[in-house]
Amino acid sequence: MENLMKVLRTWGAPLAAVVFVVLWMVGEAGRMGPWPDLLQWAGLWPLFLVACAIAVATWQPYVSLGLVGALLVGQLLGVIPPMESNYWPMYLGSFMAMAFIQWTGDRRERVVSVACNAIFAALMTVLMLSWRYGGGVGWYFNNMGDFAMLRMYGWQLLALLLLIGTGFAAAGRTLSLYEERLGLFQDRTLVEETLARAEADLVVEQERTRISRDLHDVLAHSLAVIAAQADGARYLSEDQPGHVATALENISRAARNALVDAQRVIEGVGTGSTAAPQPNLSDVQPLIERMQQSSLKITRSESGIPVDLTAGAQVAVFRIVQECLTNALRHGGRGNAVAVHFDWSGPGLTLHISSDLPESPPTQPGVPRQGRGIAGMRERAHMAGGWMSAGMDGKHFRVTVFLPYGLTQSSSDGGATDTAGRAPGTGLALLQGALEPAAAGSSHSG
Repeated sequence: MENLMKVLRTWGAPLAAVVFVVLWMVGEAGRMGPWPDLLQWAGLWPLFLVACAIAVATWQPYVSLGLVGALLVGQLLGVIPPMESNYWPMYLGSFMAMAFIQWTGDRRERVVSVACNAIFAALMTVLMLSWRYGGGVGWYFNNMGDFAMLRMYGWQLLALLLLIGTGFAAAGRTLSLYEERLGLFQDRTLVEETLARAEADLVVEQERTRISRDLHDVLAHSLAVIAAQADGARYLSEDQPGHVATALENISRAARNALVDAQRVIEGVGTGSTAAPQPNLSDVQPLIERMQQSSLKITRSESGIPVDLTAGAQVAVFRIVQECLTNALRHGGRGNAVAVHFDWSGPGLTLHISSDLPESPPTQPGVPRQGRGIAGMRERAHMAGGWMSAGMDGKHFRVTVFLPYGLTQSSSDGGATDTAGRAPGTGLALLQGALEPAAAGSSHSG
């Protein structure tokens, strides 16, 4: 059905014009006479102009209306013979052309065609009733003069013509609405297919995340055990051969490097990439400077002695600062004041970020707006072994993040002790951080 509608939309008007001409030639064959007399037939020019008006209605609607107007004006001026009682229905071809315009034209063309055909109907009424032209075309006997005929019968004939024209216009508009309905069904089908693909992609993404978490737990534990066993073997026997100590050191270093590489690969699973370069703590200051160029008033401060964080914790710090600054610019606008404070004095890094609230408060005061950004920051803090809180504090929106340092070197003999506040088994980033200081201590004994 759709293909048929496309064909008729393009070739329907020319086909209707051909059928219109053939039917009239068949109907008037007895009055036309043989071929030489056909050129003298009074209905030849009206038939030609009306058929052309139908044929071009789809491609050139204004030309179609102009041809009908030329026919009527020509008859009023006496250039074209008026309609006779046997072929006056050729006028209905004008309404047929209007039907195609209503089907295929735009809004302006439809309005113009309706207005023109209303005028055409009034001219047709005069041409058909006036004794100077149609003389009643066999319906009415003009024995009262033009004014009396138009006053008595004009409204009847005009109403009939307008009714016929309305029927043709309604048919054309119905076809147009039917096509629009088909288009809406196609759009709905396309949207459903898009949603189905998006749902499939979401399922794949969720599966990737699940695999990443499983790999996170299994691989991190295995590599941590390998590195710990290698370091332990080195410390237990100080008089072991040099090549054995070197081999154990290589094993330990390879395990730690594998932890770093695994983290990067796992983080790339979510975006379909591998070994993507990750930001670190040194990238925070350039980020702040870029955001200051966006008219944010950012104040950075620190307390305590900075400690080397694991690669995973540095990525978490950078992404959390980036998200907070972006939210401050998005919700607070240009000129919003933001304070970023790094507190290194505790068992871990405590990050405080506060920004001014926008002038229009949220609908529920005291309840932070939970979006993807906050959930993502909380997840990053959790993956690095810490926690995050976010909410309104007076006239500010405050984000507090705590990331533990992990295992730090505390004795001169290369041993490692566990600092307070570190939750055990907090993930790949924390295990990586637990192994890095051990490598630093073991390098002295190698």
